[in-house]
Amino acid sequence: MSLLLLVVSALHILILILLFVATLDKSWWTLPGKESLNLWYDCMWTNGNKTWTCVNVSENGWLKAVQVLMVLSLILCCLSFILFMFQLYTMRQGGLFYATGLCQLCTSVTVFTGALIYAIHVEDILEKRAAKGTFGYCFALAWVAFPLALASGVIYIHLRKRE
Repeated sequence: MSLLLLVVSALHILILILLFVATLDKSWWTLPGKESLNLWYDCMWTNGNKTWTCVNVSENGWLKAVQVLMVLSLILCCLSFILFMFQLYTMRQGGLFYATGLCQLCTSVTVFTGALIYAIHVEDILEKRAAKGTFGYCFALAWVAFPLALASGVIYIHLRKRE
C-alpha cells in the first residue's frame, strides 16, 4: 500500500510540474530563430544587445480563455493534491478518494480544453505570426499532462484507503 501511495503521489507531483512549466514557460509557439511566444508574453531575441525583448500578448478572447483554463488547471491540481493529503490522514479505513479523483478529472478537462482551444484558434490568437512557426514544447507538455491527469483521476476514484 505504501508503494502505491508513493507512485500516486509521484504521478501527481509530475503532473503539477508539467502544468507549471506548460503554463509559465515561454514556448507555446516557436518561430524561426530564437523567437518564441507563450501565453503571457511575445518575446523576441535582439541580436544587437543580445537580450530578450518581451511585450504583452494580444488581447484576443481565445487567448484569455486558454490563460484562464491553464491557471484553473494548476489551481485544481494543487487543490486535489492538498485534498488527497487531507483525506489520507482523516478518512476512515475503506473510504474512497472520490473528491480527489473528481478534482483531478476536472484538472484533466481544463487542460484538454485549454490546449484544444489554442490548437484550433492559433491563427486568431497569433494573427500574422502563426504562419511562420510551429507549436512549442509547452504546448506539448500540456497535451502530455492531459492523459496523465485523466489517469490520475481514475486511479484516485478507484483507490481505497487501507490501514
